Parts: sequence; structure tokens; C-alpha cells
Amino acid sequence: MFSFKKNTHPCYSEEASHFYARMHVAVAPKCNIQCNYCNRRYDCVNESRPGVASRILKPVEAVQRVLSVKNSMPNLSVIGIAGPGDPLANPEETFRTFELIREKISGIDLCLSTNGLKIIDYIGRIRALNISHVTITINMIEPQIGESIYRWIKLNGKIYKGIEASRILHERQIEGLRALISYGIMVKVNSVLIPAINDEHLVDISKFIKSAGAFIHNIMPMVPVEGSYFAKKGVMPPSGIEMKDVQEVCGESMKIIKHCQRCRADAVGMLKEDRESESQRVKESKFFYSDSLTL
Repeated sequence: MFSFKKNTHPCYSEEASHFYARMHVAVAPKCNIQCNYCNRRYDCVNESRPGVASRILKPVEAVQRVLSVKNSMPNLSVIGIAGPGDPLANPEETFRTFELIREKISGIDLCLSTNGLKIIDYIGRIRALNISHVTITINMIEPQIGESIYRWIKLNGKIYKGIEASRILHERQIEGLRALISYGIMVKVNSVLIPAINDEHLVDISKFIKSAGAFIHNIMPMVPVEGSYFAKKGVMPPSGIEMKDVQEVCGESMKIIKHCQRCRADAVGMLKEDRESESQRVKESKFFYSDSLTL
């Protein structure tokens, strides 16, 4: 069932990354979770990481951009929405963009990257649009560990903190993961390795998501972004040796990918050869965005 998808999505297959391009459209600025390592921004031209984009596009603008890129990039196989916030915290913008892409372009996969808090609420729309790939960021399966990773979550207009927030997030992530798998949607799980917090816990995550039916596990280094809680507290990223050791241990349980490039929310092109020029980013950058709540 997954062979065609596996061979054409560059973020799900290292082999595919040598032949196929992907495109992210930045239509989703708001987020419903505050991770301790994250600080979301746009009008950002000099960082290559999740959570940043040059500017936020409206759905119509995003599709116009996709059509232009598709005409000049015949190996474009996937259109994704990955922020710079969470796509499902911006459901109307996200799903309208996907609807327009489905109307205008055939033969291309749609991909969604989310923290998983709201998957179960929108599983019907995900299925209806035939979104074939979903990436969920799962950093813990024990709420006690999540308490050190997340400042707060926002669900149905209410802010939750502490272990209650982590418990709710965990339960809804797993419910969403299982729902996606049950409908034959390919799921990649991203996990951020945070030394002394979830490093030893990641092997349990690998075992759990494999048993649940996830396709592949992507373990990424935590890089505390300037202005984030971890950056202010001086939390350091893992070393290369720490990353390798954890990936190897987790690889005994689950297939691990190692070619991830930690893409921007407006990335375009091959994984190692993004084609969106710096001059275009500068030209389009007019505003600074930060959706973090002050609590």
C-alpha cells in the first residue's frame, strides 16, 4: 500500500530525496502549543529551520506560487503545509489551500505536518482531501516528561499547563496517530532529542509508534531558538555523538531516517538544494510575526 508513496516523497525516503522535490506553503502562522525550544517567526530570511518563513501567504497566493513552481520543477512530487505555526491551528487556511491545489493540480501528493493536538478533530477533512502523508511531532509518551518540554497547550479556547497539558496532548496525539493509520495514511513521526529530558525516553517512543503502525521515525536535534524558554535557561543541544547513539538504539526498534534537513515552512526544491532565493525572501519580507501568548 505504501510503496508508491515511499518512493516519491523526499522527506519519507532518502532514495527519493535524490530525485524528487517538495514544496512547503506558509499559510499557517498560529500555533496551539508552546514548546520550550521554539520561537515562531516570519519575515525571517537567514534561518533554515521549522517555524520560520519569509511571509505568510493567503490560500490563493499559495496556490499561485505552487502553479508557478510546478511549471518550472517537473520533479515536484509533494506539496506540504508545515507552519510556521501548526496547520491544524489554522484549519480554514490550511484546508482551503489544499482544496485549491486539488482543483488545480493532479498527480501530486499532499502532506501535513502537525503537533497532533487537533488531528482527531479534522480526520474527516484530511481523508476527504486524500492527504496521503502526515507527520506528527511526538516528543514524549509519558506526561511527566512532557511537562519539561511544553509551556502550555491551547484547546477549544482554554489554556492548559503542566502535566495536565502533556496528558491531553499525549492522548490526542495517539488517538490521531491511530486514526490516520486506520485509514491507510502514511505517518512519519518527528521527535526532538532534548538532552537530559527525553534522550533516554526516545527508544520507548520508537517502540510505541512502531506498534501503532507509523511508517518511519525522524529524530532531530533540539536547537534552542533565540528567545525561547530553553535558550533563556541555557539548555544546550545534543552533540553529534549523542544524536548518533540515540538514533542507533532507536533503529533497533524502528526504521530511522537520517537525511532530514529541518526545512523552513516555505522550503522549495530538493532537500539539499532549496530554490527559493534570498533576494525573493527579502523582497517579500515586510512583517515580523510572533504568536506566542503572554501568560
